Amino acid sequence: MSEEPEKSGGESTLTVLLAGGVNLAIAIMKLIAGIITGSGAMLSEAAHSVADTFTEVLLLTALKRSDRPADRVHPFGYGKERYFWSLLAAVSIFASGSMFALYEGVSTLFGHGEAQSTSILSYIVLAVAFLLEGTSWVQAVRQTVRESKAENRSLWAYLRLIDDPTPKTVLFEDSAALIGLLVAFAGIGLHQITGSEVWDGVASIVIGVLLAFVAYLLGRTNRGLLIGRQANPEIVRGVRDHLSAAPEIEAVVDLQTMLMGTDQVLVCTRVDFDDSLGAGDVERACVRIAAELTSSFNDVTEVFIEPVPRSDPDLRATVLARYGDIAERWNTPGQ
Repeated sequence: MSEEPEKSGGESTLTVLLAGGVNLAIAIMKLIAGIITGSGAMLSEAAHSVADTFTEVLLLTALKRSDRPADRVHPFGYGKERYFWSLLAAVSIFASGSMFALYEGVSTLFGHGEAQSTSILSYIVLAVAFLLEGTSWVQAVRQTVRESKAENRSLWAYLRLIDDPTPKTVLFEDSAALIGLLVAFAGIGLHQITGSEVWDGVASIVIGVLLAFVAYLLGRTNRGLLIGRQANPEIVRGVRDHLSAAPEIEAVVDLQTMLMGTDQVLVCTRVDFDDSLGAGDVERACVRIAAELTSSFNDVTEVFIEPVPRSDPDLRATVLARYGDIAERWNTPGQ
């Protein structure tokens, strides 16, 4: 199960604010150095930091707007706004950072760029930027490692199943920033050693490709969340086991879950109740079981229980088509 929403959200805000302040300062330094030296790699890095700064603004918007309570227009709340704004952040990384870096690289390689010069200023800016980016990166790593341990998962499994794209976005963009700084340093250094601007252009293209890859990874994550991804498998198994253990339920016919936002899970289940129960008994059982699920699983916020006969052939075919053989094992002892 996830940490409490307030704690996780507060740390996400700190991570984003730190990354935003760092990126803004770095963008200004890189831009000044890029204008003075005319380095395509340095200008590409400036565009990278500008894109990252804009990304943090979008992530802050995501954090604030997704915390609004449910209302008549959006009865399930605004949790998915976090995924929408985070998707825009991924688009920003691609459009603002990657495209400009690729343009600078191609212009330099084909001789249409600005005249370039080497300067100690470039190395100083890159070194300071690396230290500042490292500070933001450490905060992002600390948050993701702490939260992965809280869920008893490896870091990679946690990042794959994460329902809050904010720390993942900051971690990925900061990692890309550190790699990009090393690439820019290499490009400028090789340009100075060889006197050829080709290396500076190549560095810009590598930075552009790196940013495009990061944007793709983050876009894919948010796409899955926006479409409506299943809840954490541990929660799904826990809910299924809880339902199966209820004395009034003879079989769990269908179980559907969906992430409605960070730490917000919708549970919809169809169950076959004991036929000896009256209508009042079934109603009271539904209310009790729903309360037990929201109490036992912090992330479960909405529960809908529908009584159905497990022998219905159409329903059975639908469930088997969705889940395959695992649906057969739901009500098999020991599975």
